[in-house]
Amino acid sequence: MTTGHERPSYPMQHSIGAQVRRTQRLFALDLQAALAPHDVPVGMWYFLRVLWEQDGLTQREVSERVGATAPTAVEQLRNMETRGLIARKASLKDRRKIHFFLTEAGRELEHRLLFYAAEVNAAALEGLSAGEIGFLRLALQRIQDNLVRREKARS
Repeated sequence: MTTGHERPSYPMQHSIGAQVRRTQRLFALDLQAALAPHDVPVGMWYFLRVLWEQDGLTQREVSERVGATAPTAVEQLRNMETRGLIARKASLKDRRKIHFFLTEAGRELEHRLLFYAAEVNAAALEGLSAGEIGFLRLALQRIQDNLVRREKARS
C-alpha cells in the first residue's frame, strides 16, 4: 500500500528533456568557443541565423523563430543594431510593426561564420550513420510537435 507521499523514481539520465538540454548546452559551448574570436555571443548567433534565413522579419517573428522571450529579443536586436549588424524599418502596411533587416556587416558575418554551425554539427554527429541522423531528426521533430500541441491545448 502506498501513501501517496513516496518520491517518484525518475533519474535524470532517463529524462529525454534533461538529455536534450545537456546536448543543447554542449552545442552552445562548442559554438561559443568558435564564435568568441569574432566577438559574436552565442545568444546573438541565433538571431543572426534567423535573419540570414529570412531577412525583414518583425520582432515578434524573430522572437518566435529563435524561441526567445520578447524582452530577450528586444535586448538582442538592440545590441545587433548598435553593432551595425541590422537596421530597423517601419512597416509600410502597418506603422506599428518594425521590420529588421541585415546590414552589409550582418550579411558578411554569414559568410565568415556559418561554417562553424556545420562544423559543430559534424563533430556532434560523428560516428552516426545517415539513417541514425535521419531518425534523430524525425524523433526530435515529433517531440517538438507533441510539446507544441500540449502548449496550445493549455492556451
